[in-house]
Amino acid sequence: MWGVSSRKDTLDAYWAFYRDQCERALHSDGRHLQCRTHKDIQDIIMLLRAGHSRSEIQDVLKLRFTKQHENESILMNNSIDLAANLVLMIEFADDPYRFSGARRLEWETGSLMECLTTCFESSPKLGHEGTRLPRYFNAVSLGRIAGVCVVPTNNLLDHLRLTHDDTRLLVFHNASFLRRQAQDSMLPAKLIEETLTTLALLFPSDDAGVREWYKKISIGASVDPQVVKCGWLKTDDRQIEKFKHWHDQLVVLKQVFDEATPRTMSQWWHDRRNGVQWYTFWVAIVVLTLTLTFGLIQSVEGALQVYGTFRDVKVT
Repeated sequence: MWGVSSRKDTLDAYWAFYRDQCERALHSDGRHLQCRTHKDIQDIIMLLRAGHSRSEIQDVLKLRFTKQHENESILMNNSIDLAANLVLMIEFADDPYRFSGARRLEWETGSLMECLTTCFESSPKLGHEGTRLPRYFNAVSLGRIAGVCVVPTNNLLDHLRLTHDDTRLLVFHNASFLRRQAQDSMLPAKLIEETLTTLALLFPSDDAGVREWYKKISIGASVDPQVVKCGWLKTDDRQIEKFKHWHDQLVVLKQVFDEATPRTMSQWWHDRRNGVQWYTFWVAIVVLTLTLTFGLIQSVEGALQVYGTFRDVKVT
């Protein structure tokens, strides 16, 4: 799809996604899909890239039927949606055999390029007054301080989406795919650039703690190791007004982070957003611990003294 220059060793996560999507599409022995080979998918992708509308692509596919089918429209549309999904990593078709809760892009008429332009050219709706993205705002601190678990997703539309009562954050992890797309993509170039910037924000490559944490969660999972190689952001680059496509998602995420209060000792230890509060809390904990310790020692000493006194009286 990107020519002979594509290197498998940098796209392992994408090819795992590719295999999974093809297996899902071919459920029930492929009775709901016209495509039968990877060449069929590539042919549709070429038509998508050429700017043909969905109806024009359907006209081309209709000529490929060797016999009449009652569900020809379903077979063609599922094939078109599969090809679009594979080339963009965006969910289109609604799979009746699997509920994923993923966001889906509605594309019924016109070309795919027109649909993408309409989807991603919207302006930010939320205000960002007082919203700051400090250096400690990353994937690890989201979990340690706010209790938000980062969950990798293969659906670009779900990037930075909060679920499960704001306790899970979906993050599009295919950085290698995005870099490859930057060379020749139907996706807006600014969207690709900004998505990579959000990955640099959440997974700064100069943070050893983040790299080690990502290495641990990657064990046994088909995630892209290039996520922690997207660089890091300078103070000027972390200004919220510089984000357009993912602006509103970042505003909501930062609000959840700011409003989170520590509920465990671990969260209290890692939450250093307010240095004075953190210092005061742990000084109080140390004082309380020492008070209880000395109180316990004195109680034991007192008990031993009483025991010794009674013992002496009994001997006498």
